[in-house]
Amino acid sequence: MKVFIKFDFNTVCKKILEEKLDACQIKYKILGFGEVQFLEKVTPEKLNLFSKSLGSYGIEIVENQKTILIQKIKDTLVDMIFNENVNVKSSVYLSEKLGYSYGHLSNLFSEVTYTSIENFIILQKIEYAKQLIINNELSLTEIAFRLNYSSMAHLSSQFKNTTGITPSAFQRIIKKRREISSKNIK
Repeated sequence: MKVFIKFDFNTVCKKILEEKLDACQIKYKILGFGEVQFLEKVTPEKLNLFSKSLGSYGIEIVENQKTILIQKIKDTLVDMIFNENVNVKSSVYLSEKLGYSYGHLSNLFSEVTYTSIENFIILQKIEYAKQLIINNELSLTEIAFRLNYSSMAHLSSQFKNTTGITPSAFQRIIKKRREISSKNIK
């Protein structure tokens, strides 16, 4: 039997952080996605234990200031893309959320990641589009609208440039896999 799982990355990560911090008996306050404030002095032993407990989930503690800001940029962009109520330019959204000029954020992002913020946004949007296609709740036109594309053709073009296939072809592949899976269950 096969089931499809829908989940919210922010909720999952927050829950993991809370559980691991509680298990390590660290008093904390979660300030935002990926940002935790310790409310007491944490011993190196506790910090090491906490860090190791996160490692199995692919979560790591970041200490370098540039790396921290890059992670904040990525987290803010993911939040912007997955939040249906954000209808502003990414440059404005990033500047307002992080308190830096977009030029500074863009230059730093390119310097550290060797790619542009715009390319990162495209990759995240295409990943989200794939999830929405797999969930099979929205039409391709509705997906284009949700992801703030100017048209279905624009989404299709970026999808094909990123994945090598059109959203329609991806949708057909998913449908075919479901048909094969349902035949194998019977």
